[in-house]
Order: sequence, then structure tokens, then C-alpha cells
Amino acid sequence: MDVEEVVDTLYALPPARFTAARDEAAAEAKRTGDRTAGRRIAGLRRPTLAAWTSNTLVRAKPDEVERFRALGQALRAAHRSLDGAQLRALSHQQHVVIGALAREAVRLAAEAGTAVSETVLREVEQILRAALADPDAAETWASGRLTRTPAAATEFPGVDPGAVPPTPPAPPAPAPAPAPAPEPEAERGPDPRVAAARAAARDAGAEAAAREEELREAEEARQRAADEAAAADAELERARAARDQAHTAVAEAERRRREAARAAGKARRAADTADRRLHTLTAEDGAGGGARGGGGRGRRSPR
Repeated sequence: MDVEEVVDTLYALPPARFTAARDEAAAEAKRTGDRTAGRRIAGLRRPTLAAWTSNTLVRAKPDEVERFRALGQALRAAHRSLDGAQLRALSHQQHVVIGALAREAVRLAAEAGTAVSETVLREVEQILRAALADPDAAETWASGRLTRTPAAATEFPGVDPGAVPPTPPAPPAPAPAPAPAPEPEAERGPDPRVAAARAAARDAGAEAAAREEELREAEEARQRAADEAAAADAELERARAARDQAHTAVAEAERRRREAARAAGKARRAADTADRRLHTLTAEDGAGGGARGGGGRGRRSPR
């Protein structure tokens, strides 16, 4: 058994079909004697609907995946170097690309027979944002085997120690003035723009984390409802199978009853025929005996 091929096949399935297919594949691996493969397959986690939708995009659009990962690398580098112009250009591109890819993922999911809600669309966007900010999240996302939405990324990588934010040139002084004594390094505070940006990022991250928790709870509720619906469907299928078996048994009993009725009718007809034949033979035998007796009495004895 090619375990990697089995894993890829399983994660291509819609979440509603994942568990049954995983258990069947694990059992098959164990039947063939490959217990290691069986344990690995049995331990696979079913993807959420948002994770599966994202996986569908990864499988269908490998070129877009590579371009998106390159965008993430460029964004992380710009954040580390505090390249303002680069950050502004890439941030605009980030919003455009995330929206386009998320909508494409939803379209592909619908083509595969699974419509997803606006809530799932937002969760797919969060998956893409995490892939931009975190290289580990990007690696997992690009594998096409994502099972859960990563935690919301509150900020990009920290600034490189040697990076200095660009500052506008100071206006020329009207007259030379003695330079102030240099401020001791230990007393120099952080750049106010960097501090403000980080504070804004933390606030946005907290808000995103709260929305993520709401999304996760909604997805869990939806998943429980989907599981209950799947269980109800399975119970309905079993009931239908039992009904079909009962109908088959009734049809078989009816067939046997008709055959027995035909056999009984045939037996009655044979009995009637035999009874008439017996009656005829009995009547003929009685008539023949009377005739023989009368003839004997009419003869004269010889002298």
C-alpha cells in the first residue's frame, strides 16, 4: 500500500465522507499485514470544512500556491527590514490576492459538490493570512493536508536588529546651533512609529483572535450538526435496507403461496379425476355381475 497516495486521496474527499473512508483504508492496511500504515491512516484527523475547502484550492491551483508563498516571503522580509514603500505595495497586493484565492476556493468546493457559507469563506481567508505571516503555516497549507484553521496571526516577524525605519530629512536650521549632547543609548526610547504600529497590530490581533474563536465555535456547531445529519442518513439507509429486505421476503412468500395454490389445484383436479374413474369402474363392475347371475338361472340342467 502506498500510504502517501492513500493520505492524499483521503484529504481530497469531502469531510462528510472522510471518516468512513479513513477507517476502511486503515482496516485494509491491517488486513494486508501493514500495521504501521494502518496505525498512521487510522490516526489521520478529519479536516474541517474550511480546511478541506483550502485543500481543494491547493490541489487545483499549484501555480497560484507557489506565487502566494513567494508573496508571503516578500512580506515577511519587508516587515523585518521596515521597508515602508515595499510594505505598502505588498499589503495592497496581499488583500487583493487573499480575497481572490478565497473566492476561488469556494467556487472549487461548489464544483466538487459541497457549497460553503460566508462564515467558511472568512475562515479560508484567515488560513491564507496565516500562510502569509508564518512560514510553518505556509508549509502545512501548501501540503494540501490541512485539518484545522491556524490560529490568527497577530503580527509578522519582528524587525531585524540592524533595520532602521526611514525618516524624512529635517528642514534646514536658520542658523547653526550647538548640537545637543547625545542621548545615552540606554535612555533612548523606541521609535514611536514602530511602537504605534505594534500596538495597532496587537489590537487588530486581539480582535482577530476573538473573531477566530467565534468562527471556531460556529464551525464546531456546524460540524456537530453535519455529524448528526450523517448519522441520521446512515440510520435511514439501514431502515431502507430493512424495508427492501422485508419487501423481498413478502414477494418471495407470495410467490411460494401462488406455487402452492397451483400445486393444490392440480392435486384436487387429479383427485377428482381419480374419484370419477373409481366411480365409473365400480358402476361397471356392478352391472356386469348382475348380468352374469341372470344368465346362469335361465339355463336348463341336462337330463
